[in-house]
Amino acid sequence: MTRTFNFKIVWFSLGALLVIEALFMFLTLGISFLYGESDFMAILYAALITLGVGVLGLLVGRRNDKRLGKREGYIIVASVWVVFSLFGMLPYYFSGAIPHYTNAFFESISGFTTTAASVVEDVESLSHGMLFWRSLTNWLGGMGIIVLSLAIFPFLGVGGMSLFTAEVTGATYEKIRPKMKDTAKYLWGMYLLLTVAEAVLLRVCGMGWFDAVCHSFTTISTGGFSTKNAGVAAYGAGVHYVVLLFMIVGGINFTLLYFLFKGKLNRLREDEELKWYVNAIVLFSFIATVVLIVFSDTQNWRMWEASFRQATFNVVALITTTGFAGFDYTLWPSILPLLMFLLYFTGGSAGSTSGGIKWSRIAFLCKNVLCEYKRRIHPNAIIPVRLNGKVINSGVANGITAFIAIYLGLIVVGIVVCVLSGLSPTEALGAVTASIGNVGPGLGASGPAGNYAMMPEIVKWILAVYMLLGRLELFTVMLIFTPAFWRK
Repeated sequence: MTRTFNFKIVWFSLGALLVIEALFMFLTLGISFLYGESDFMAILYAALITLGVGVLGLLVGRRNDKRLGKREGYIIVASVWVVFSLFGMLPYYFSGAIPHYTNAFFESISGFTTTAASVVEDVESLSHGMLFWRSLTNWLGGMGIIVLSLAIFPFLGVGGMSLFTAEVTGATYEKIRPKMKDTAKYLWGMYLLLTVAEAVLLRVCGMGWFDAVCHSFTTISTGGFSTKNAGVAAYGAGVHYVVLLFMIVGGINFTLLYFLFKGKLNRLREDEELKWYVNAIVLFSFIATVVLIVFSDTQNWRMWEASFRQATFNVVALITTTGFAGFDYTLWPSILPLLMFLLYFTGGSAGSTSGGIKWSRIAFLCKNVLCEYKRRIHPNAIIPVRLNGKVINSGVANGITAFIAIYLGLIVVGIVVCVLSGLSPTEALGAVTASIGNVGPGLGASGPAGNYAMMPEIVKWILAVYMLLGRLELFTVMLIFTPAFWRK
């Protein structure tokens, strides 16, 4: 039996979300006015157009039956990132900061998906308004536009669980409060508190208030946009350590952060994924630090500290998929560039703002390999895979295996298509992996010291799709193109 698709609720929901986006554009307008910059009218036009289309969506969908099913939820989630990016490009395009529509859209979707793969060659030439909007797209995309909407939709008579499950696939957030709107409020409350805390600490470390706010937006969201051409490397050691700390926090499951705020430390100690995540940071940082110290051939402890700081910063930036261009690891000695590239695949914890495969899936994969080895030795034994003391059932196991297989398969397909479109194999490998993992910097011209400006136009559209696939963890986007999805 088929159920009629509720188009009106989709229009209504997208309209409401566009109104929210317009409000944040008006906030950006205030920054432009404060600094007396010439792009004030461009931002105003963008905000008014976005607001107008949002109100139109509300009017078209106002007489709906408030029934928001899974199909509508998946459509809204998959659509809103594209819609937000389309309207989010308007400030760049109207102001002339990024005059080409492909580049403007690329910068916009790169921001909202927290990929931060930039086409801007001289970031410091942008106005304060553009820099603020650019950072704000990271911040909005970090916690998720949908999680924000969960706190608002109940007041509009629209349920939110279908949106939540559609955006956050795989191992996910737990419901930390009985009602989804309360869960969303707590998540955004923590997100805002952490953002403010980082901004204050960055200011204490010598960063100006504007740069501190922008970098706090892009750090806790594990986005990676900066207001400086040199990225975080433009600042001193104090700033590096503050950003390092909040990148680590941004890569932790926000449910665990909620328990931390509540003083329930046992939940953190018992979480296996958190242990894998922290141990990976410690291990890879140690290896990178040792290699840098050995090759520096110095007994100066200050150089040792710099090696530790730079190594740890880059490891955390890549594992959390923040991708800050702090220090160019492609120039590092020995196997370190290869080691850094392997981190593109990892990601942070499930339920965090980071992209990538996630450590819960990696932990399952490693444990499953070990269990399979034991089963070969003891063929009659029943040896289940456990995470956090719970047996992983076959459905979840198959889903994780399928996700990793599709993830790697899409990377291969993307590399082939990008090479055929004019990229070198190395550049294609870096760009595709960085895009689907929402990491940002790729290899070669798009590496930590470069950008995506000179890539062919068709490649930018391909990478934009990969950013969206990575942000929504593949299945949300792929499901809507499956005939069975529309039948029931």
